[in-house]
This record gives sequence, structure tokens and C-alpha cells, in this order.
Amino acid sequence: MSTETLEPALDQDQRLAIEDFLVDYGHAIDDGELQSWPDRFTEDGVYKITTRENFDGGLPLGIFLCEGRGMMADRIKVLQTANIFEPHTYCHILGRPSLSGPSGGHVQARTNFHVIRTMQDGRTESFAVGKYIDLIAMDSGAPLLAERTVVLESRRIDILLVFPI
Repeated sequence: MSTETLEPALDQDQRLAIEDFLVDYGHAIDDGELQSWPDRFTEDGVYKITTRENFDGGLPLGIFLCEGRGMMADRIKVLQTANIFEPHTYCHILGRPSLSGPSGGHVQARTNFHVIRTMQDGRTESFAVGKYIDLIAMDSGAPLLAERTVVLESRRIDILLVFPI
């Protein structure tokens, strides 16, 4: 007989809280609420963007990396004050997440996404397609991202990667 202590499975309220959290993340970016982006992560949370090719190959090299809320907040401050880019907006379309866990106090999630970008002149285009691979901490019952890996299907990246995806 095993002496391991099994962690309880996610209940419906936890699942719903996580699903709402993941949807709200996309809506906040779409609505230009970038200053709230770091607050969706744990203090030492990690955000990275990579390609499917690198992810599948276990290659550590990626396109973008932020480690900790401080680095994320700096990224948003620079974006709002120093970066010069053509104004545009995103529209996130998310698939239903698959959730597993908790394990080690974290829930694992995978959510497919499609981000459509609209430029100031009205031009609309498919900007990014891929999946989020998330490690979610339940902080006092509320979900926070401990790690978000954005895995892009294509290795062709637009140089106008300004906002978090």
C-alpha cells in the first residue's frame, strides 16, 4: 500500500475560477489593460515565448523571456513610454483549456489560442496561433500564473511583437 498523499482533484468551482482567469487574461490585453499584466503572475512568475519547433525539441532558446513581476512591469513601462510602434489592438480567441492537477500545489493547463491583430488603418490579420502551457498556482483560492509558456505554431515572427500574447 502506498504511503503517498494524493492531492484532491480539482472541483468544479476551481475549474471555473481557472477558466475565467485564463479568459480574463486575454480580455485584459485586448482591452489595453497592460498595467495589470504582471499582477496575473506570482511574484517570481515566468513568461516566455518560443516556437513549436524549439518547444518540441526541448530547446531552451526562445523569443522572449520575463522572469518575475519586476521584469514584466519594466517591460510594460518601456512599452508605454519608450517604444515607438504603430498603434494596434489584439483580439484573443481561446479554446477551452485542458486542466490537470493539482500537483505540487499547481494546476497544469493547456489552452489553444488565435490572436487577431487590427492595425490603426483598419487592416486585420492573423497575428499568432499556438498554445499556452501554464503552471497555475492557487493563491488563497485565486489562480495566478507561476509560469506561462507561449508556444507559437510558426517560427515566422512579426517584428511588431509589442504586447504580451
